[in-house]
Amino acid sequence: MVNRYKTKKIKVGNVEVGGDAPISVQSMTFSKTKDIKATIEQINRLYFAGADMVRVAVLDEEDAKALKTIKENTSLPLIADIHFNYKLGIMAGEVVDCLRINPGNIGSKKRIKAVVDVCKERKIPIRIGVNSGSLEEHLENRYGQTPKAMVESALYHIKFLEDLDFTDIKVSLKASDIIRTVEAYRILRPLVEYPFHLGVTEAGTKFHATIKSSIALGSLLLDGIGDTMRISITGELEEEIKVGKAILKDLGLIKDGLNIISCPTCGRIETDLPKAVAEIEERTKHIKTPLNVSVMGCVVNAIGEAKEADVAIAYGKGSGLIIKKGEIIAKLPESQLVERFIKEVELEAKRVTTSNSR
Repeated sequence: MVNRYKTKKIKVGNVEVGGDAPISVQSMTFSKTKDIKATIEQINRLYFAGADMVRVAVLDEEDAKALKTIKENTSLPLIADIHFNYKLGIMAGEVVDCLRINPGNIGSKKRIKAVVDVCKERKIPIRIGVNSGSLEEHLENRYGQTPKAMVESALYHIKFLEDLDFTDIKVSLKASDIIRTVEAYRILRPLVEYPFHLGVTEAGTKFHATIKSSIALGSLLLDGIGDTMRISITGELEEEIKVGKAILKDLGLIKDGLNIISCPTCGRIETDLPKAVAEIEERTKHIKTPLNVSVMGCVVNAIGEAKEADVAIAYGKGSGLIIKKGEIIAKLPESQLVERFIKEVELEAKRVTTSNSR
């Protein structure tokens, strides 16, 4: 059981972040935002992948001017990513649901205040996005690119926004490695009440980013730290959402679809287990009802796992068992097991859904 830190609740569009709100998963488009058609297409892909919100880069006035049309053509809350040019933050703030600014490069206090004034007027939040690679010069000179410097940067800018009577804030503290990322979030968490956006920045391609993010974000989430998150993967959209949702699901923080338990392949298995599991995953991916199902390749652990599963297969030599709630309901030839298993899973999902709706 994960006990989350109680944080201030804010809203990004229609999505609540912090407090008792579910942990949201977001991504970022990699199209040029001024290419409105391509950007809307990527946002739609993220919507259908299950994203809760989306961020877009705003590099120039063309990007900023495109935001209005993009916003009108998507239902996902829209976040503008602002670097260097505070005027773009002002333009974007008139349209989007949230701004992300990097305090290390946005400029003077006067410029930050101008951005804050727009957000205050429209009642939209700001994410203070601290990155280890773009810290303020005086902090980097004093502390280096360390968790201490990241936390000091965040605290300074939180205080500055608070002094402007602005508290619709979320915070991120990202580095490109696990250790600094986790340490920075852990240091800051007891010091402020604001919700945290979790992520490892510049995490790399799919394999490496998945490993880094699973370790870093998984560790923090187990500590009860985190209110929204992004899995940063080079050149990916849907995969970022898929991995993020999987981390939350495997930590028990969301209930979404099947939890498929399958044994590692070894010399005891009596069937082509990878093929069977792949077919089951593909044919049950539409099921959103949370169920535990077990697909085991031999009898050694199959019966034990089946006791905890809603539906299970226990393969034997040329045949196998279908088990439901720990009770054997059928013994069938191997060729019929997957079909019957999927049928029973769909029936159980329907039963649970009907029961929950009463």
